[in-house]
Amino acid sequence: MRETPVRYRSGDEDSGRWIDFPFRPGDIVISTRSKSGTTWMQMICALLVFQRPELPAPLAELSPWFDWLGEPRDEVVAALQAQPHRRFVKTHTPLDGIPLDERASYVVVAREPLDMAVSLYHQSGNLDRERVARLTGQPAPTGPPRVRPPVREWLLSWIDHQATPADELDSLPGVLWHLTDAWGRRHRPNVLLVHYADLSADLSGQMRRIARWLGIEVPEQRWPVLVEAAGFTRMRDRAAELAPDRSGVLRSPAAFFRRGGTGAGRELLRPDELAHYRRRLATLGPPDLVAWLHRAHADQP
Repeated sequence: MRETPVRYRSGDEDSGRWIDFPFRPGDIVISTRSKSGTTWMQMICALLVFQRPELPAPLAELSPWFDWLGEPRDEVVAALQAQPHRRFVKTHTPLDGIPLDERASYVVVAREPLDMAVSLYHQSGNLDRERVARLTGQPAPTGPPRVRPPVREWLLSWIDHQATPADELDSLPGVLWHLTDAWGRRHRPNVLLVHYADLSADLSGQMRRIARWLGIEVPEQRWPVLVEAAGFTRMRDRAAELAPDRSGVLRSPAAFFRRGGTGAGRELLRPDELAHYRRRLATLGPPDLVAWLHRAHADQP
């Protein structure tokens, strides 16, 4: 019996848009939390599908964010149905919130939560909130912009924030909610977990692993140019084409590719604060997932 998906909704997302999604054989669904390697995995899939660095359209057009309310669902579906190539679609919804179709492959990218949070902090300052509200039908922000605390202070409050996971998926409980669900499905033949740290440490090896899992054959002589195109520096150089900004909600597409890499969260905290974070994490996810998330160079689960 097929599971009934959980409904996740926020001011600018609705997982209910996945109901009756017209899957076709070979579809790839990329499921991540915000700032956890979404665009990186979209680019890797694009390079494997087209097998050349030059893409036929901007990345966000080739791989739309299906949950986002800023574009009419019917228009996004029509654009996807018109694509003649193997499709790869972005979602920030956990796997329990979307249909799991046997014809599709589901890739979940996990990132150390502290690094994800630091990236999320900086991304928040790069968003045009008024335009986001206008596109998604929310009330326009009023009054002066809220003054954000320094990143270290914000990160400490993020660690301790008591949130309902399903209502705040970018909170620490929400991140572990998303990943715990995927972790429990990782042995299914059409679910793949990829660790952001692995992509950073061995991009070539991980791209080959993903290609094998997707059943995509790449001629050996093409690998160097594809791996180079998926590197952080090259992607940042192509920010106008690759940043997820087809609706103009980013103040700076280049700033979207801020740093990459790992360790930004640990650099901000003292040892006792890191220990407190680890204790908090242990209450939110299974021990084997928590250990996998925090290995310096994660192995294949």
